[in-house]
Amino acid sequence: MRAQPRRFYDGGVLPVGDRVGLPPDPAHDPRIVLERHDEAGLEVFSLERRIAYDDRHLGEILVPATTDFRTDLTSTPALFTWLVPKTGAHLPAALVHDALVAGGGDPSYDSTEGHVIDRVEADRVFRDAMADTGTGVVRRWIVWSAVTAATIFVGGGLTAASGWSPLRRWAQRVGAGASIAVIVYLGYCATGDLFDRDWPLAWAVPWMGERPWWQEVLGGLSGAVVVPLVLSLLWGRFRMAGAIAGVMLAVLLHVTVGLAAISLGYQLSERLAAHAPRVARAVAVGVAGGAVVVFGWFTLG
Repeated sequence: MRAQPRRFYDGGVLPVGDRVGLPPDPAHDPRIVLERHDEAGLEVFSLERRIAYDDRHLGEILVPATTDFRTDLTSTPALFTWLVPKTGAHLPAALVHDALVAGGGDPSYDSTEGHVIDRVEADRVFRDAMADTGTGVVRRWIVWSAVTAATIFVGGGLTAASGWSPLRRWAQRVGAGASIAVIVYLGYCATGDLFDRDWPLAWAVPWMGERPWWQEVLGGLSGAVVVPLVLSLLWGRFRMAGAIAGVMLAVLLHVTVGLAAISLGYQLSERLAAHAPRVARAVAVGVAGGAVVVFGWFTLG
């Protein structure tokens, strides 16, 4: 899809109190003006000006619809901000998507043509809008797969109004959830196989076997691609999202576990330093001293 940045434009200003509202202006670029708020210890932002997006299928969409709309910018878990940062070229698309999927009460968007936009359609709008901002092909499909997975599992994602019966909705969730569970389990098995460890409940994956380490790594990577592609069939109409999310999960599983361990260590360090500074200093001295001993032992023999 060719980028069409002019599909984004200034959405004007909502009327507040004595302030007169301003209409959308397709002749001017969007102006993202944010005000930071701290709500229940969470950093969120309000939009001081509206963003307008001319979707190919739904026409003009204006966000937000009310001044109480809040966003956390791009809703990326902290572990993955290296892959999809909170802000960047994709930010206008992310803000539009946040408004389209905001739950509770009245919609947080205005559709000039009167469309009611469900989460599945909102995810499609997000993907197209990212293309129009010039977001890279790989990144926008990864992001779309992630938000589609969220749509499958969150309450209100697959609604009866969109043709999803309870049975069909749960079948979709079970299929997607089962594929994720299998990928994680096979990643566990493959890790034990790579390090020649007989881990509990592990299965010897045939695409690795007893081979030189580089062949096992190559076999593991091939399995991280082929297996998720097959399992993506369990995602039904969302099989493209299942394929992309599955491959990303399989390939980045160990990276994610490592980053999670580092993040947990950091969080524990922060808590310890805040609530028991003397203990934190003692632990820091102990870790530094232990590192010196190990370094000297390994270096000097």
